[in-house]
Amino acid sequence: MFDTSRSADLEAEIVNLIPALRAFARTFYRNSADADDLVQETLTKALANLGQFDPGTRLKSWLFTIMRNTFCTKFRIAKRESPGSKKCVSGFGVEAPSQEWTIRAKELERACNLLPKPYRAVLEYVVIEGRSYDDAAEKFGCAIGTVKSRINRARQQLAAQLDEDFS
Repeated sequence: MFDTSRSADLEAEIVNLIPALRAFARTFYRNSADADDLVQETLTKALANLGQFDPGTRLKSWLFTIMRNTFCTKFRIAKRESPGSKKCVSGFGVEAPSQEWTIRAKELERACNLLPKPYRAVLEYVVIEGRSYDDAAEKFGCAIGTVKSRINRARQQLAAQLDEDFS
């Protein structure tokens, strides 16, 4: 059992050590608010575990050890999960379900199959295969303007069939 009069003496001594704790916390953090948070967390842990303090040892050393261990624990946790870092889980957004994209892809495929053959052929060659307008004009034996026109009309027809706004 812990002596309550001894506890009151230790609490008073802890209060007297607060400036030293603040100074020590500033060695860990440049920001005074972060340093004050560390001091507060250290004091909370120390007061909650006052019964574990061994009489005859230096209270200041015990408090500094609590502070150092608290900082190291917080540092390890922050290193593992720091917002803004490339590997941070919290930086990953919520991924949309793939079902809607699968449905939209099937709708697009059906709409493409309804396009007139010249429009569909040019659209597939240029948009899907990634070929140039020049290559398409050569392959289909028409002017570049005709290729562009067919692609534009194909896009307009797809937008109309899919109820999309095409501008």
